[in-house]
Amino acid sequence: MAPPPEPHVSPETAPSPTSGDDRPTAPGPAEKGGDAEGKEPARQIEELARQLAALTETMRREHERAAHREQVIDRLHAENQQLRHGIVQEVLAPVRTALYRLHDTVTRVAARWASDDPPSAELAGPLLAAMADEVAEVLGRTGAERVSVRPGDPYDAALHRPTGTSPVDAGADGTVVEVLADGFVAGDRVLRKASVIVGRADSEAKPDAAKDDAEQVVQDDADGVDGSDDRGGPESRKNGGPDGSGGEDQTARGEDRDGDTDGDTDGGELGGSETGEEPTGPGAESGTEPGTGPGTEPGTQRGKERESE
Repeated sequence: MAPPPEPHVSPETAPSPTSGDDRPTAPGPAEKGGDAEGKEPARQIEELARQLAALTETMRREHERAAHREQVIDRLHAENQQLRHGIVQEVLAPVRTALYRLHDTVTRVAARWASDDPPSAELAGPLLAAMADEVAEVLGRTGAERVSVRPGDPYDAALHRPTGTSPVDAGADGTVVEVLADGFVAGDRVLRKASVIVGRADSEAKPDAAKDDAEQVVQDDADGVDGSDDRGGPESRKNGGPDGSGGEDQTARGEDRDGDTDGDTDGGELGGSETGEEPTGPGAESGTEPGTGPGTEPGTQRGKERESE
């Protein structure tokens, strides 16, 4: 009897050889590349987490520093306000003292003037001047010094404010004539200019005089003082004008109006209307009725001659 054939084993299905301790063999190069690619994202995530933690710590420290700066600023602002209030109170202290004194003085004077035996009225001027000096002293304690201006001082545009002019001699031209209000300065800075009246020479004051003359002429014309116009002057009412030429015309026109009736009658009688003769005179030439139109004046003259006879 023949023996059975031996099984054929291909190299693909042959079991891999093992070591003596039955441990698997080391992986090949393909398996090592896959493990390295899987660990790289993990390392990147760890690096990002570390950077984010550092950034968070930096922001926390900056926030603490900003909060500390805000506290310092608030404290400095409060101290500044206290210092300013203290300085203002220190500056106002002498002003208050002077105002207290002025208040007491005014109160005493008011009581004296309200009493049964008031002081003389002549004391009012010096009293008010003393009060003005007291107020100027109070202003001086605040830094506002009064600028004294007297009549006769030269006009200074930097310190004076002109409120008007007054005619003066040529020698006093450009000087202060009257002081209306004092000025005040603080060091080199002008707080308020003094209000003054400035003198101007008579030659520069001519426009005002010319204006007055013009107003007088207008008033004279309105009143008809010269009588040379036709609005009711003596000469125009009497003679019709300065040369009297208009008087005859006005008289003739008045006689024409008054002698219309007489002219009609007389012109008819003298012109031969009753005798059958043709009328003569200017009236006949113009073709108008006697005593009217252009023939009125001759008819009137004839009527007057007849009345005089």
